[in-house]
Formats: sequence, C-alpha cells, structure tokens
Amino acid sequence: MPDQYQDGLDMSMIEVRRSDIHGRGLFARRRIRKGQIIGDYDGPVTHRIGAYTLWIEEEDGRIFGISGRNALRFVNHSTRPNAAFYGRTLEAIRTIQPGEEITHHYGDDWTEDAPQAREMAEHAPAAAVA
Repeated sequence: MPDQYQDGLDMSMIEVRRSDIHGRGLFARRRIRKGQIIGDYDGPVTHRIGAYTLWIEEEDGRIFGISGRNALRFVNHSTRPNAAFYGRTLEAIRTIQPGEEITHHYGDDWTEDAPQAREMAEHAPAAAVA
C-alpha cells in the first residue's frame, strides 16, 4: 500500500494530534463529506474493558468489543458529533472541515467512568461473537 495508508486507513484524510477534548484526538486533514466512510475500527475481538474498546451490539443482540489498534481509537466523545460508528465502520454524519476534530457520541449513558462499558462487558462473554 502507498505510504498514505496505515492499518487500512487513508492517512491523507486524517491525523492524530493533541485534543482539547481529551488527550489525543483524530482530526480531518482535508474536507470529509457527509456520508463518506472514514475507516474501519481495527483490532482483536475482546471481552475486556479497555481505554480503546469499541463495543458493538449486533442486530441479534450479541455484544462484543474490539480493542482498537489503528488511529480510529483516538475518536473522542461529543454530544454534537460529526461522525458515527455503524458496527466497526466510522462514517461522517455531516461535512467535517480540515483541522476539525472527528467525534462520535459514545451513548446516552456514557460518563468518564463509562459504566455502560462495564455493563456491556459483563454480558459480552455469553453473547460475544466467537
């Protein structure tokens, strides 16, 4: 793959840098139009709570986590997000301007302590995808 790609992500579109929201964040390097796919959250399936775990609930109710390994693990929370995960795929839900931080709404129950993540993890081992 050309140098602009890292772990399946087009790094000419995004970059990781310091965030005013929290630690590091994911930022647009160029305009990302509404509906454009930003990339797929990549990493091994897990049942453990972790700082970079994306919890996914499938249509049949099964819940599993993905322990993030690529740059999408730096997407921070916002109640006014500009992107959303659909499964492991991150999509722009409005046009994102160059230099703008890419954010996702973690869920209505999300707090700094992420209690919903603990609850999901408790249920995940029995319902997780093998």
